[in-house]
Amino acid sequence: MKADILNDMTSAVLTIAGSDPSGGAGIQADLKTFHQFGVYGEAVITLLTVQNTVRVSRVEVMPPALVLEQLAAVLEDIPPAAAKTGALGSAAMIAAVARAAAEFNFPLVVDPVMVSKHGLPLLPSDAVATIRDLLLPRATLITPNVPEAEALTGLTIRTVDDMRAAACRLLEMGARAVLIKGGHLAGDSTDLLFDGVDWREFPAPRVATRHTHGTGCTYSAAITAGLASGFPLAEAVARAKRFIHEAIRTNPGLGRGSGPVNHHARVE
Repeated sequence: MKADILNDMTSAVLTIAGSDPSGGAGIQADLKTFHQFGVYGEAVITLLTVQNTVRVSRVEVMPPALVLEQLAAVLEDIPPAAAKTGALGSAAMIAAVARAAAEFNFPLVVDPVMVSKHGLPLLPSDAVATIRDLLLPRATLITPNVPEAEALTGLTIRTVDDMRAAACRLLEMGARAVLIKGGHLAGDSTDLLFDGVDWREFPAPRVATRHTHGTGCTYSAAITAGLASGFPLAEAVARAKRFIHEAIRTNPGLGRGSGPVNHHARVE
C-alpha cells in the first residue's frame, strides 16, 4: 500500500536528464509530471537541446563534473525518495552518473533515452555499452522502448515473446526489473514488466495522434513518482500507464509537429 503522502509534496523526486525548451520532454516533462502526482520535483540537467515540436537542431552535453556538482548539492540538502535518469548524452556522463548511483539509497528508474522523437541521436552509439555495463546494474527499473531494448540486447523484437526474451537478457545484465514499452509494435500498446519472478502486461488501446512528444519521459517520471509515494513497483507502473494513456488521449494539440501530451491528465 502507498504511504499517506500523495498530494502533500513531502516526497522529493529527482530527475537527471536533458532540457527541452518546448516543454514536452526532458526535465520539463518530468517536473510537470512530478507536480501532477503530488511530489516535489528536483532536476539535475545533463544536456541542453535546441528543439520544438518539428525539429531538434542542437544538443550540448554538460561537463560531467558540473552534473555531479548539481547532484551533490541536491543530495546534501533535499535527498529524494526516488530518482530517474533520462537523456545523458555521452559515455562519460553515463559513467559519472553510474558511479554516483552506486551510493543511492533510493530507487533509480533508468529511461535509456537514445534518440529524440524527431530522430536525432541523443546518445552516441558507442555509449550504449556504457549504459549496459555501468548503469543497468544500478537500476531498480529500466524502461526501454522496443528500439532501445534492441540496441541494449542485440535482439530483434517483433512480438510479445520477443519482448520477454529481451527482458530476460536485460535482467541478466544487472537490472532488477524491466519494463519494455510496446508502442513501436503493431496493434494495441502493450507494455511488459518483469522483475525476475512475475510477468505483468499493461495493455492500452492505441491512440491515433501525432502528439506523442515526451511520452517516455512522462511515463518514467510517473513511475518514479509512484515509487517515491510508496507504491509497489507493479502498482506504480499500472498507475503511470493509465496516466500516460490519458495524457496522450487528451493531448492539447500544441505545435506543428509531434506535440506534447497532456501533463494535466487525471491521476488515478
